[in-house]
Amino acid sequence: MMVKEEEGSGDEWEPEPERVLEIDYVFKIVVVGDSAVGKTQVLGRFAKDEFYFDSKSTIGVEFQTRTVTINRKSIKAQIWDTAGQERYRAVTSAYYRGALGAMLVYDITKRQSFDHVARWLEELRAHADNSIVIMLLGNKADLTSKRAVSKEDATEFAEEQGLFFSETSALSGENVESAFLMLLEEIHGVVSRKALECGEDRKNGANDALMLKGTKVSVLSEGSMMETSSMKKGSSCGCY
Repeated sequence: MMVKEEEGSGDEWEPEPERVLEIDYVFKIVVVGDSAVGKTQVLGRFAKDEFYFDSKSTIGVEFQTRTVTINRKSIKAQIWDTAGQERYRAVTSAYYRGALGAMLVYDITKRQSFDHVARWLEELRAHADNSIVIMLLGNKADLTSKRAVSKEDATEFAEEQGLFFSETSALSGENVESAFLMLLEEIHGVVSRKALECGEDRKNGANDALMLKGTKVSVLSEGSMMETSSMKKGSSCGCY
């Protein structure tokens, strides 16, 4: 550490240490769906605002993080990217435990990937907590000429199952940010309601175990995109 001695004083001084942002919550999110629907691309767009033109299939499980500010709370999203291939299903199912949210992704140009959504949803609900917040995500929305799954079909399914819904394009970035922020805000709402119901004070409760150090990424400017996510628990909707 650089220490400066003031001329003639004999006293030493040290610069004030940089303030480190404290994380209020760490939310584990899993991204699931068939192989090649763009799960890694969607995650990369949200976490690093990147698109990987030479992306390869995920092997096993990988994760990325991003810290955002929601309702004046610093929230670290720990997002797990799971392999879609059948041979990895037994491995990745263990990673559902502890997940507070899930992005269930299909490709709007591949009807089969949408038809498999029900199976992925069943697996999620079998291995994850029953209060997990799930968003159905129709990716590759930029390929409108190749659309094989209508918004109407996806909206109907989401409403029947009590899921949030959005269509995104990892390539252009369309709706990726708003979809993740909506999910995180709803998770925060669920966690806050649970704390109130249990009469827990955050300073003395389980949230102390979630205090970590991270880098703040302010999303206050995204407020307008998040307004539609302030929904009551148990409600269903279709959001674009």
